[in-house]
Amino acid sequence: MGFRFLLPGQSLMMFVLLIAVVPSTTVAKYFIVGDEVGWTTNFDYQSWTVGKDFHVGDKLVFRYPKGFHNVFKVNGTEFQNCLVPSNSSLRLDSGSDIVTLLTPGRKWYICGVAKHCKQQTQKLVIQVQPPIVIVPAPAPAPAPSPSSSAPIQTVAPSPAHGWQRASGPSSISP
Repeated sequence: MGFRFLLPGQSLMMFVLLIAVVPSTTVAKYFIVGDEVGWTTNFDYQSWTVGKDFHVGDKLVFRYPKGFHNVFKVNGTEFQNCLVPSNSSLRLDSGSDIVTLLTPGRKWYICGVAKHCKQQTQKLVIQVQPPIVIVPAPAPAPAPSPSSSAPIQTVAPSPAHGWQRASGPSSISP
């Protein structure tokens, strides 16, 4: 059992292969809904969204005391009328719910506890944009390999003249 080291050309090849396999990356952000206030009643979530750009891949984090609130993803009509879906399996109620934004478009969320949505404004609507994609810079072109017909020249220091040609054909006359 030992370590296998890559030669310089092999590491470049591995880098090029990595770039080919992973052609782009998306940048995801986490948004804590309501920031330090969290998911609660009597908070203006419409104002909270101002200046925030939501993109596919981003995550919304709903933080609240477990048992006091919940989160339902709803449609526009349910949002406007604060209608809680009858399917309770759609309810998030952990107190720290993370919702990944999977598609662009409008997204609506409400609290389904008592009248938290209708009377106490515990609802959120956002507009989700397509993902931000970062395309890595192309890999630098590999250095050309020396041709077998061209001689390899090396230079060695000389105490008398500073530098002198140590091998290879000479095209300069002394």
